Amino acid sequence: MPPRQTVVSIQDEAFQLNGKPTYQGVAWRGHRIEGLLLNSRMVQGIFDDRNPETAARWAYPDTGVWDAERNTREFLAAMPEWRAHGLLSFTINLQGGSPEGYSKGQPWHNSAFEADGSLHPGHLDRLRRILDRADELGMVPIVGFFYFGQDQRLSDEAAVVRATENATRWLLEQGYRNVLVEVDNECNVRAYDHAILKPDRVHELIERVKAVELDGRRLLAGTSYGGGAIPGAKVVEVSDFILLHGNGVKDPARIAQMVATTRQLPAYTPKPILFNEDDHFDFDRETNNFAAAVGAYASWGYFDFRFQGEAYPEGYQSVPVSWGIDTERKRGFFRLLKEMTGH
Repeated sequence: MPPRQTVVSIQDEAFQLNGKPTYQGVAWRGHRIEGLLLNSRMVQGIFDDRNPETAARWAYPDTGVWDAERNTREFLAAMPEWRAHGLLSFTINLQGGSPEGYSKGQPWHNSAFEADGSLHPGHLDRLRRILDRADELGMVPIVGFFYFGQDQRLSDEAAVVRATENATRWLLEQGYRNVLVEVDNECNVRAYDHAILKPDRVHELIERVKAVELDGRRLLAGTSYGGGAIPGAKVVEVSDFILLHGNGVKDPARIAQMVATTRQLPAYTPKPILFNEDDHFDFDRETNNFAAAVGAYASWGYFDFRFQGEAYPEGYQSVPVSWGIDTERKRGFFRLLKEMTGH
């Protein structure tokens, strides 16, 4: 195991890298950037489809076949350019996200967990390479464990608990000190089967992640809610950071309001507020969701997928993924990110 170079920590509402605030000394249009963790949703970096009936859906246009190794290889190749534009974080998920952007059904099988909660070697190997590179680049991956539509791949609640503890222990055993954990993506989405992944009980899994220690180290953890939702009291209380989503929030003023409302919750104590999914753009306009989050001193995350009628290479969530900064929408995000962070 190589020596680790990047350590993430939290001081009140600010993130730190190696003991210093992120984007140290940086401000943008009078807004403090220092301490934020600006990010992008790149959840398909270890994607593979173990269902032979659906795997052909994800074929690359130039080869006509799907290739999980190519996907991860191209992800790794793109990471330095993202970092050069000021991107410090990205979300990557052990059960991915919808490779169609939004989906009603999910017959594909993309999961780093087996039915009993044990870990799948192929997914872990690809994840290890990405997390190793992130550590070298000074980046902070948000590692999501569960995704609605794929949580059904686990046989029962005991398997979900076992998967949570296995994934947490694996991350610690690899020596990673640069990762955050998102227990599940949008816990209030009704598609989850297991009660422990839903709002009334998901705090139990956050506490389980926090309880796993190795050599005095533990991981920082939280969970997210669907677009526009304010997190529940127990999640706010036990989380190390608060995850919000901006999907469906068309008015940037509402983004700022969500941050203010969260800070006013009785259970809230000073900790970072972090959007890690928002499918609204308008990056060339004076006011947009990204700018509104930053203006409220909350980190923001870009969610890019192929809208109906669009084709490859649009979309960082739609499989197959083109991981470069190679569409106008991607360029718009990275231009504004670079401007904000002074890179």
